[in-house]
Amino acid sequence: MKHLTPREAHAFLQSRPDALFVDVRMEIEYLYVGHPPGVVHVPWYEYPEMQPHPGAFTEQVAREAGGDRQRPVVLLCRSGKRTVEAGLALESAGFAEVVNVLHGFEGELDEHFQRGRLNGWRHDGLPWEQL
Repeated sequence: MKHLTPREAHAFLQSRPDALFVDVRMEIEYLYVGHPPGVVHVPWYEYPEMQPHPGAFTEQVAREAGGDRQRPVVLLCRSGKRTVEAGLALESAGFAEVVNVLHGFEGELDEHFQRGRLNGWRHDGLPWEQL
């Protein structure tokens, strides 16, 4: 698994239009916090269960990839943690090129336990939209 900063991941996506960009956050995060345009939403886990189902997740990503497990997959979550587990599941399922976006969409917590002030997709000024 590759680990790229948000800016590096954005550049990777621009240079690789064949890559599948997947947001693994819960639906409420995806819709109300915001997401990059064109990203595909496949949650790693969902409320209220909050338990991942790796097999279902990898099969949904495979469907979104058109069954092509050689297609690069770029994963985004809130802070870059869920994507590591999701990426490992994809690699175990035979996906050849998996990219984790470090710091995720909202970034790491600062000293005041707030996100979006240190790093992350939005912090870096990359394209995003919100419901």
